[in-house]
Amino acid sequence: MKTDTKISKRLALWLRHQPQDAGLSLTEDGWAKTQDVLNALERIGLGSSHDQLQRVVDTNDKKRFEFSEDGDRIRARQGHSVKIDLGLEPLTPPDILFHGTATRFLPPILNDGLKPMNRHHVHLSADTVTALNVGTRHGKPAILKVAAGPMHAAGHAFFQTGNGVWLTEAVPPTFLELVEG
Repeated sequence: MKTDTKISKRLALWLRHQPQDAGLSLTEDGWAKTQDVLNALERIGLGSSHDQLQRVVDTNDKKRFEFSEDGDRIRARQGHSVKIDLGLEPLTPPDILFHGTATRFLPPILNDGLKPMNRHHVHLSADTVTALNVGTRHGKPAILKVAAGPMHAAGHAFFQTGNGVWLTEAVPPTFLELVEG
């Protein structure tokens, strides 16, 4: 549905990058009041019910958003450029994780490693299919294999969001290997 896609894109913008554009106040762990989000959607002509917002959250292919247990609050699970502490506990990652990017970004990545850029963390996936989908969004895709086990053993922290995305602050080039691209 076209409207659902517009709502999803607006949620990504407001809950990850520009809450002030919607007049939202995010808690330190990223939650916004669901009713405030519905009011903001109404103000921009995307009037939505709680049921429609629930559908957008439930059907988002990346599972980017989540509601609080009581449904009174909503937040993005990762990808923030605004200061947020999601309260994730460090976890031991699998030995290998993957990162999807575009081939045009490979030279600086292979030289300097993966950096979060304007976000808080580098996003990694447990499978090549997800990494390929991410890379395709940015151009001709490339997949990097991340030696997460050795990286973790070297003292780097890893976190996992509720939708299975692995996060780390950065990946030094010594832990990267080009798989495809």
